[in-house]
Amino acid sequence: MVKIALISDSHGFVDSKVLAHLHDVDEIWHAGDIGDEAVIFALPHGKKLRAVFGNIDDLNIRERYKEELFFEVEGMKILMLHIGGRPPYYIKDIKKKIQNLKPDLFVCGHSHICKVEYDAKVNCLYMNPGAIGHQGFHQIRTLLKFEIEEGKAKNLRVVELGKKGK
Repeated sequence: MVKIALISDSHGFVDSKVLAHLHDVDEIWHAGDIGDEAVIFALPHGKKLRAVFGNIDDLNIRERYKEELFFEVEGMKILMLHIGGRPPYYIKDIKKKIQNLKPDLFVCGHSHICKVEYDAKVNCLYMNPGAIGHQGFHQIRTLLKFEIEEGKAKNLRVVELGKKGK
């Protein structure tokens, strides 16, 4: 079993409310719009980090992280990128990519809207953790925590971090 914390859209901001939820996980996934490498340096050490860059990220971050990751954890195939849309309204070519790669889980950020949904049309679970930062139109900052065991996501929790700007 692997414990995951999924974050996105930090836009250069991470605080103690976020960090408090990252110490008891094995892996931290950041679905883009990191905003500043200081965010990455502030994350707890000793955790496996999987991160993609987003549309606001500068050249430094783009050189260090990929636009897209396709990987496997505990028998679950995961596709992660920043801008992906949502079921059934994926952005151009994403639905085709999902159909070709056949991930069990598709992760993206960008919308700042926390959403988890199983898309039966592509046989894939969709996760967007919302945003941990203060930039954007979201009202409540959120992240997702879950476990992966034997190819399945289990014990999914939405963590609300309070209103943005507070």
